[in-house]
Amino acid sequence: MTQRILILQGHPDASEAHLCHALADHYCEGAYAHGNEVRLIDLASLEFPLLRSQKEWKTTPLPASLKEAQEAIGWCQHLVLFFPLWLGDMPALVKAFLEQVLRPGFAFEYVEGNPLGRKGLTGRSARIVVTMGMPAVIYRHLYRAHSVKSLERNILGFVGLSPVRETLIGGVEVMSDHKRNAWFRKLHELGAEAK
Repeated sequence: MTQRILILQGHPDASEAHLCHALADHYCEGAYAHGNEVRLIDLASLEFPLLRSQKEWKTTPLPASLKEAQEAIGWCQHLVLFFPLWLGDMPALVKAFLEQVLRPGFAFEYVEGNPLGRKGLTGRSARIVVTMGMPAVIYRHLYRAHSVKSLERNILGFVGLSPVRETLIGGVEVMSDHKRNAWFRKLHELGAEAK
């Protein structure tokens, strides 16, 4: 069964191609090869302000530069987010983007008597692909993948995305060509499976 897939490229450096870009390209190729509809949004190419208060988040209009991205999130059946781990978490650009597009009235609704509200993005699955310098096993077991778990539960899960799967790719600065190519094949397979 084909799906509508949205790939969010969250590497904040638009000046050159990085491993996150190559991984996303391989995922995209696998998804296209199996007849899926795919849209790609490069967050580094978008200009938008930071939200600085809860009032802004609730009442200011979504910036025009993000309307297409928000529409694509609503369109997709499967969302794939790529980013490098920076200081143990997602880059600030990714967090700022999510704060802007996952607003009340779109990603969730406040409901009287229900402190968790109503999830606005149910019926969609997600995958998070994170690259990092440290070995992924260290991040997963010593640091308990805290920031990725928070993203899965407190952001994506809160708005209804489920299941949320993760792919953690460690040791990227010392990775051999053989290992890199193995990851490219793996991301191609994940794209073909649309999961």
